[in-house]
Amino acid sequence: MNDDYILRLRNITKSFGETQVLRGISIDIRQGEFITFLGSSGCGKTTTLRIIAGLEEPDSGEVLLEGRDVTALAPNRRDVNTVFQSYALFPHMTVEQNVAYSLRLKKVPKAEQQRTAQELLELVQLAGYEKRMPAELSGGQRQRVAIARALAGRPRVLLLDEPLGALDLQLRRQMQVELKRLQKKLGVTFLYITHDQEEALNMSDRIVVMREGRFEQIGTPGEVYDHPRTAFVARFVGSANVIRGVARQSGEELRLETVGGWVPLLPGEKNFPDGAAVSLAVRSEQLQFARTETGASQEEGIRAEVKEKSFAGGMLRITFALADGEEVVASRHGIDLDLHPGERVLLSWDPRTAPVVEEDEA
Repeated sequence: MNDDYILRLRNITKSFGETQVLRGISIDIRQGEFITFLGSSGCGKTTTLRIIAGLEEPDSGEVLLEGRDVTALAPNRRDVNTVFQSYALFPHMTVEQNVAYSLRLKKVPKAEQQRTAQELLELVQLAGYEKRMPAELSGGQRQRVAIARALAGRPRVLLLDEPLGALDLQLRRQMQVELKRLQKKLGVTFLYITHDQEEALNMSDRIVVMREGRFEQIGTPGEVYDHPRTAFVARFVGSANVIRGVARQSGEELRLETVGGWVPLLPGEKNFPDGAAVSLAVRSEQLQFARTETGASQEEGIRAEVKEKSFAGGMLRITFALADGEEVVASRHGIDLDLHPGERVLLSWDPRTAPVVEEDEA
């Protein structure tokens, strides 16, 4: 067994009544990794964390912590702690007392409790806040206290269940940076739950994209973003356009042909037979467009019509309607662009930036 793996999940299944929440998930997690479980509500990510923490027992499968089967062990017998979105600080205790709470339960000497609490508060940049009450802290400060408290017992694995969900956008981004810095400094394995793709891409060593109780794809942020395995992952992580067509050989060139035109197709690792259905993931920032007068050009490109423009977060989004009725989106930095609803364009992209993806199961 590879000693680098601190946690292994083996074919975990879980149902609540007739609803199957986890469908045989497995993963190996290395010591010191920052792993993010990313998915929409109801995909099974919180249930996965609760099983790792010992708060739920799987119907089948194994949880191995440092090579030891802990599937049936109580939470207090696993070297794992959890940070929740709600913070769950004791309102009648000071910051220092909250951080040292687990040490007090273990009857650690008071001087050591204070020393550990002070060290952790320095780590989370709250030195000098020892005597304050939770009500005197901001949301971000309370969250850092909750993290310090969870780290007080020096757990081998720290579970974080959407811990930044209650914070405003600016503070959430600041806390992403601080969490990643803290995790790397301590070398503790972090398992993080979120439905926010930006959080996952910013902080993770690896991302686990979950869907309906399964692991849809596991990979680094770069792998998941640039090389999504399925159409679902392409759309969920980065909101890619999925463009469908058939493979056609035209002389020496392989093309993707659609109702509205054609673009070059790189065969990559797959050899496409003539007429094979192909789906590509095209990121909005990679989608190029050029005006065409009639929309009937036989040159390279896919015909489309400008449907609308919108501006959000420093990005201009242009929505196009394809000939088959599907819509795709291009994004550009800036506020405006000399392009108007009703105009016809030819869409194209660098084929090296458009990976082939598997279509979703019916």
